[in-house]
Amino acid sequence: MSYTALYRKFRPSTFKDVKGQDHVVRTLENQIKAGRIGHAFLFCGTRGTGKTSTALILAKAVNCEHPVDGNPCGECAICKAIASGASMNVIEIDAASNNGVDNIRQIVDEVRYSPTEGKYKVYIIDEVHMLSPGAFNALLKTLEEPPEYVIFILATTEVNKIPITILSRCQRYDFRRISTDEIQARLKELVMAENVEVEDKALRYIANAGDGSLRDAISLLDQCIAFYLGEKLTYDKVLEVLGTVDVSVFGGLMQAIRQKDVAAALKVLEEMVARGRELTQFTKDFTWYLRNLLVAKTSKAMLEDLEISSDNMEEFMREVSENSAETIVRYIRLVSSLTNDIRYADQKRVLVEVALIKMCCPDTETSYDSLIQRVDDLEEKVANGVTVVTREVQTTDATPSDNAGYVPVEVPKALPEDIQEVVKNWQRILNGLPNISRGYCSRAIPSLTDDGKLLLVFDDKFVAGYFTDKRQRDDD
Repeated sequence: MSYTALYRKFRPSTFKDVKGQDHVVRTLENQIKAGRIGHAFLFCGTRGTGKTSTALILAKAVNCEHPVDGNPCGECAICKAIASGASMNVIEIDAASNNGVDNIRQIVDEVRYSPTEGKYKVYIIDEVHMLSPGAFNALLKTLEEPPEYVIFILATTEVNKIPITILSRCQRYDFRRISTDEIQARLKELVMAENVEVEDKALRYIANAGDGSLRDAISLLDQCIAFYLGEKLTYDKVLEVLGTVDVSVFGGLMQAIRQKDVAAALKVLEEMVARGRELTQFTKDFTWYLRNLLVAKTSKAMLEDLEISSDNMEEFMREVSENSAETIVRYIRLVSSLTNDIRYADQKRVLVEVALIKMCCPDTETSYDSLIQRVDDLEEKVANGVTVVTREVQTTDATPSDNAGYVPVEVPKALPEDIQEVVKNWQRILNGLPNISRGYCSRAIPSLTDDGKLLLVFDDKFVAGYFTDKRQRDDD
């Protein structure tokens, strides 16, 4: 006998088996028990959330000879015929391949004939948004006033493409993305039924990889079980099969980026490629890791909600403390842009390498974020004790104060091109500085010296002293 995929083998057969859609299930059960069954339903939601399965359960429930609390019995001849796909009363149509006017006209002609068995003839049109405008128009009248023995169930993943004339004729049910906890609980039921030993951590990762789709998660589980058939499925084995990356790897990558060590960052990438990791998935996982860093940085109350193991939490919190929120946001923008570009790229590795180099070396960019990063780096060097030289110059007629004199402050030497960018974008840089530094620097005049240094000219010795007196700056 041929093998049946897990998502088909464990497809819901009653409303109680549908996970994460209680708001839909309860409404449909009440309609069936009260005999107030609508004639047209629209099931909307992302893939793998149970739209088609719920449609089949509804088709069985309205025709079942012995319904139980609004659920099909599953034992009568009609229930068995619908479950096996042999019923003449339940017609499933794939609108992706049957989207023309003629296909819909055929349905309109067929609804004239009453069901051969049971009470209702049920038409399930999957991916209904794929119908052509003409097909939608051909369906309108029949959808609004079908015979009393006909029920239409339309399913779609893109409800925004459904004409308003169709929406107004249907009862709309929005299927929610299923939570990771609910997916994990369902996966645990499946592995127990299949007598497969799986680590909870591995199940949790698969549930999270499903991204709200129970069907996707079950398919991933099926793939992992098949690869390690007869063995215990561990977290490391799941990573190996799915080509994904452990959190600890991202911790090492972030450390290399923070130290501006391009060689170390590219070495991490080289190891991932050598181990067969898929770069598109790599960028998605890295984006999620950076998101967790930002959440932990900005809200300590949400630490418990982050899916970080206790083994990696210490290293994770170190990365949180050593990176500013502004820096993490810049990294997220870079990697998010990379995720969009890499999808259709031929040289995916080159794109990832360029993004890592940009993260390590802000001076390779001229964007506002990179300029702020470079100013932050200069501030950090000053805060860490880099020598800062101050000197007084004679007051000129251009000085705002007659008796203060200009006090220039020389910051560490950098590339002349960098300083020119700082001078040119000085006002934008001021807007991104902390409050105290912004207030003081707003009184400075930036310029470039002959020997390639950034010169900040102040009209107040006290203000200049703020940048030269480390103790005073730390107190502020």
